[in-house]
Amino acid sequence: MLDATVLIIDDDDDILLSARLFLKQQVKQVITCKSPKEINVLLSKNEVDIILLDMNYQKGASDGREGIYWLEHILSIDKDYVVILMTAFGNVELAVKAIKKGATDFILKPWENEKLFATISAASKLRESNRKVKKLEKIHLSLQKDMTRGFENIVGKAGGIKQLQNTLLKVAPTDANVLILGENGTGKQVFAYEIHGNSQRKNQVFMHVDLGSLNENLFESELFGYAKGAFTDAKEDKPGRFELADGGTIFLDEIGNLTLPLQAKLLSVLQNRTVTRLGESRERKINVRLITATNMPLNEMVAKNTFRQDLLFRINTVELLLPPLRKRGTDILLLANHFMQVFSSKYHKENRSLSAKAEDMLLNYKWPGNVRELQHVLERAVIMSDGKEISEEDLQLSPQRFAQNTAMPDEMALGDMEKMMVQKAIDKHKGNISKAAAELGLTRAALYRRIEKFGI
Repeated sequence: MLDATVLIIDDDDDILLSARLFLKQQVKQVITCKSPKEINVLLSKNEVDIILLDMNYQKGASDGREGIYWLEHILSIDKDYVVILMTAFGNVELAVKAIKKGATDFILKPWENEKLFATISAASKLRESNRKVKKLEKIHLSLQKDMTRGFENIVGKAGGIKQLQNTLLKVAPTDANVLILGENGTGKQVFAYEIHGNSQRKNQVFMHVDLGSLNENLFESELFGYAKGAFTDAKEDKPGRFELADGGTIFLDEIGNLTLPLQAKLLSVLQNRTVTRLGESRERKINVRLITATNMPLNEMVAKNTFRQDLLFRINTVELLLPPLRKRGTDILLLANHFMQVFSSKYHKENRSLSAKAEDMLLNYKWPGNVRELQHVLERAVIMSDGKEISEEDLQLSPQRFAQNTAMPDEMALGDMEKMMVQKAIDKHKGNISKAAAELGLTRAALYRRIEKFGI
């Protein structure tokens, strides 16, 4: 039996009955209707793979113009629909015209069952091939940035990092939901990608979604997709990120930024494992591995009723808390040497080494921007250094900023620390949001949300 849904449109009850009786033994689902005027409703409510479309509906008509009209209408909804035209009047010229207009095949009534099944079988294979190609095209467009950016491996020997790596290797082969916590720049995305890379889904899609940069109005259309005509600019059907990640892993970054209404919508999708595109009523099944991350204190937010407890239960089957860089000791030097190798190769320079004073400076600095800040510092140092050795001057860590960070207590609450970092970046750049966001490793939208959150 073919795993396909076939829609048959014909104004002859006998044709519909005979086709349904035969095809229901051959395909997963058969839908019939007498009028092509029902096409829009039927296609919006059902995931149709193959359409058998009669060419004449008015009494006495035999020129096939109605069939051509409805063929063009169907393909305007989705050019990848597989349409087989049916007619009782054999006409080579009409058949050629139908194929040129986009029909997949053309059969005469009454048909031989073997011939009909062979035609349906070939059409089903074509539909599946079209679906795969279309999905791959969408994935390519959506993932282009991530694919060109690349990912770093986990580097470090500190006790906390070793424990995290051991946990990662245990949880990665499962489909357990993972919540990654930690300050900005601690490597949450790197850990998410490592989980995916050590999972059974490693050859499938890794879909990174920055929820902090998503406008609330775009949340549903980006994550769940939309149908053509769902809103003004919806000129074609578009699958959402969950559909594109089907079979793979979806990484929802900055999940703590979601409003309560958006949390409810996400929870519904995670519980039902289905998505419904905007403008449609049909549910689509999804099979994804969920990884989430945030730098916000979710348990405190639950206590304040700003984050749903049931959503927290759903996303944190396993929880990873990444330590800030200032607590990772000599890992700072391991990471620094790793980044120097990466950027020496990237900028076609000889491998650099750190002077003793530069090493001391790196170890004593408090790194409010964590690994991301260290990466930026070393990239700049490799570019600007003249010799093979990188000095403390090449690091360009300002004494004033160094002193401020040294005075920062490790016990400071995560929220207070984040507020201080945001305020400091804004003050440094004299209110220039773009520059402040770039320094913090945030988008402008994400920085504006933090300004509003902290009342800055």
